[in-house]
Amino acid sequence: MSYNFFIKSNIVFGRDSADKIPELLASHGLHKVMIVYDGGVKAAGIAEKIIAQVEKAGVGYVIFDGVIPNPTNEVVEEASKIAKDEKVEGFVAVGGGSSIDLAKAVNVLMTNPGNISDYAGIGMVKNDLLPLIAVPTTAGTSSEITNVSALIDTKKVVKYVVIDNKLTASDVVCDPEFTRTMPVSVTAATGMDAITHAVESYISNCATPLTEYNSLKGLSILYENLPKVVADGNNMEAREQMMLGCIITGFGFSNANLGLNHAIAHTLSAHFGLAHGMANACVLPYVMAFNAESCPEKMVDMARTIGLEPTGDPEKDPYLLSDALLKMIRDLKIRTLSEQKIRKEDFDMLAGEVLKEAPLMFNPRQGVTKEDVIGILEKAY
Repeated sequence: MSYNFFIKSNIVFGRDSADKIPELLASHGLHKVMIVYDGGVKAAGIAEKIIAQVEKAGVGYVIFDGVIPNPTNEVVEEASKIAKDEKVEGFVAVGGGSSIDLAKAVNVLMTNPGNISDYAGIGMVKNDLLPLIAVPTTAGTSSEITNVSALIDTKKVVKYVVIDNKLTASDVVCDPEFTRTMPVSVTAATGMDAITHAVESYISNCATPLTEYNSLKGLSILYENLPKVVADGNNMEAREQMMLGCIITGFGFSNANLGLNHAIAHTLSAHFGLAHGMANACVLPYVMAFNAESCPEKMVDMARTIGLEPTGDPEKDPYLLSDALLKMIRDLKIRTLSEQKIRKEDFDMLAGEVLKEAPLMFNPRQGVTKEDVIGILEKAY
């Protein structure tokens, strides 16, 4: 059997890697770019550092700093109009998943007609895109390395994805110094997002030996280092390891896809605006317990990866991972659904919407019902 494994981006990794931005801009022969970031990146002083690197390269630029969490079609249209009017030739996206996903979406519309929602799904983008340099400031989404842009359709009230290899960033600049200013809660939630990517991609029914290696290696790094960076945000060795784990995990899940956990998280974000990492984290232990019976051997593999010793009891060992993840989210103070103001009376609606989500096709346990989803939501409440 043959396997396909796609990696496109040139990666510059480590401290002071942002100094390479002028060289990267020159390599693409760019004369004008759009720099994309949000208010948090600006407040942290990161935006001005990136702007200085662009100016050092002698490249013109226009700024779009209107990024919002869970970017919407409307924001994509707003940014793309500016990019087209300004005739930009490429993008520098600085921030977490929202900034990078927005830049990817705008990039699609620079070379492809219509609205961004026309490209929902897998492999729908027809034309090649402009150069995109992604500069992550979180260690969670892996958006800097993946072929995915996650967006909100406010009219349909749904979170959807554009998945296409053409979306992948030309260059990735991973400087752990840019993650130092993340608040503790964001560090915890984005880190759990990365762990979700690792475990869901490992048990995906599209996983291959090539993706499984990356998923397990990423899980090992992330599980070890997330508590360290939450305890001490200035632990730069652990910060760098979190960025490394995030990239390695991104290699895995962008090729293997995700599952039920992301189906639930997308729905929570679309209807109630939950941050993506928090939405993933609060249901993760319960989804893993739900999936355990369909892939018990892989659950034991992941338990071993995070340092747990199986007992030899086939009834208990597949649940070692979900138990450890439950302890982890409690230790990290991940908020429950009730603490995030989700009401039980909304569970029926949410569960119905989850069943429409595309990631379900990759979940190891098939035939998920509305009652199954409601059961998970009740446990996460």
